Amino acid sequence: MTIRVGHVHGEHIAVEAAGGTEILRYVYRPDPQAFESRKPYAHPVRTLSGRTVTGYRPSDHRWHKGLQMTASHLSGQNFWGGNCYVHGQGYRALPERVGSMRHDGFGEFTVGDDRLAFTEELTWVANGGAEWARETRGLAVHSVDERAGAWALDWSIRLTNVHAEPLVFGSPTTAGRALAGYTGLQWRGPRDFTGGSAFAPDSDAGAGAEKLMGTQGPWLAFTTAHDEVDGHSTLVFAHAPENLDERTAIHASHWFVRCEPIPTAAFSWAFFEEFELPPGESFAYRYRVVIADGAWDRERVAAHLEELPW
Repeated sequence: MTIRVGHVHGEHIAVEAAGGTEILRYVYRPDPQAFESRKPYAHPVRTLSGRTVTGYRPSDHRWHKGLQMTASHLSGQNFWGGNCYVHGQGYRALPERVGSMRHDGFGEFTVGDDRLAFTEELTWVANGGAEWARETRGLAVHSVDERAGAWALDWSIRLTNVHAEPLVFGSPTTAGRALAGYTGLQWRGPRDFTGGSAFAPDSDAGAGAEKLMGTQGPWLAFTTAHDEVDGHSTLVFAHAPENLDERTAIHASHWFVRCEPIPTAAFSWAFFEEFELPPGESFAYRYRVVIADGAWDRERVAAHLEELPW
């Protein structure tokens, strides 16, 4: 299927599928709210039939914005946005700890009939202006398949420590809050994903997010029935093979997933334990998100991913 790409320079990149449905908008314009951690994000993200599958600034967490790269606990700074978890005190508004991710420019930018691929250069800036890390981010829209009712978004990160000290990555769980290991690439769903079903390769559809929280695996799926229309959507979050290989990954990844009270999932790179990135060193991860119409089951997810080699 042919795609169409639009770029409003300084603001966003948009991708349309055949028929005019905007399936992706990647926003890199600086956010006006510093407390929400200024950084690029993808929203809205839609299925080929036009169902929106990302939420933006929900009332419960204004800093949740579609699909975005985050780091909730990083050497005392918060690159997630919003309140900071402090052991023994709970969540507190500490704006002096909230950092940002600055868009510095684009490297590769390739548009084909059925594929968009670009790299983006960013700087992670601690509150106060110190530059802590350089990131090369890669996004690719591909495998837009009208027959399957699905398309794929690849998202990669390569992060280099440019700070004089080691960067220590953690999460609220490493800081003392049980089962709150959110950090890394994070998705927030819209309201009609609340109460949806989450499942993994070794679980049945409807197994429940509580059984998957903090587990590991190559992929996680999230499906829901939409309000207002008679339709379902499915999102599949998948790791590249090297992410789960202890020889190549800097740290083990675990799933952070909730269906209630909010719909969210994250590829958490520091769920239970912290890890350090020494000065001058780098780490990398690659992820894939499949956005599909319909209520897919485990077999359909597995078969579709098998058709999308890395």
